[in-house]
Amino acid sequence: MKEKWKKKISMFWRGWGYSLLIAIVVAMTFRSAIAELNLVPTGSMKPTIVEGDRIFVNKLAYDLKFPFTTYHLAMWGHPMRGDIVVFFSPADEKRLVKRVVGLPGDAIFMRNNRLFINEKPAEYGRLNQDVVDEIPDNQQDNYRFFNEDLYGKKHPIMVSPWRPSVRSFGPMKVPEGHYFMMGDNRDNSSDSRFFGFVRREQIVGRASGIAFSFNPERYYLPRWHRFFSKLL
Repeated sequence: MKEKWKKKISMFWRGWGYSLLIAIVVAMTFRSAIAELNLVPTGSMKPTIVEGDRIFVNKLAYDLKFPFTTYHLAMWGHPMRGDIVVFFSPADEKRLVKRVVGLPGDAIFMRNNRLFINEKPAEYGRLNQDVVDEIPDNQQDNYRFFNEDLYGKKHPIMVSPWRPSVRSFGPMKVPEGHYFMMGDNRDNSSDSRFFGFVRREQIVGRASGIAFSFNPERYYLPRWHRFFSKLL
């Protein structure tokens, strides 16, 4: 019986085993160095990214890393202000998704949820209702929604006036080779206000779009309108 099973296993490896192993290695290498889909379990980036979104992370946006490491083989760009990036938290090495607010050399501070970068205040305007509507109707009254303009880069944010939060900080200067990250859900985000600056080497890639979205509050029904949508 043992000989029979050994023969079957041997035939499997000669026929499909090696091909399957190679396919797995190639897939894992692709995911590690080129691109992947990330599930977003929290609401720190609402209303831009909501719970249940699966975002596309372009790991070649800024550089090429050796697979399964953070070692750079080549570098052709750097994160820009307003980019949404995935990175390893300086606090506990967990992977997070936040927006780049401060670049190396920037002087940054915030007063009552208004950002100032290099002494220039961010501009705040009305947010389109279709973005606001990504938040359930019965929750919208708990927030205030704005379109934030950082040096011409516009994106949605929301604040929670009745929630204790860090609404003022600084001024501080972003060190060379580091970035200041913030969530778009400004009063409910653990970001650089708490764990400090993020090193360039800790950035995994840029989140460029939403591949799929399923609503955890409605039995994981698909949010079809969010499928294959671009992130602002």
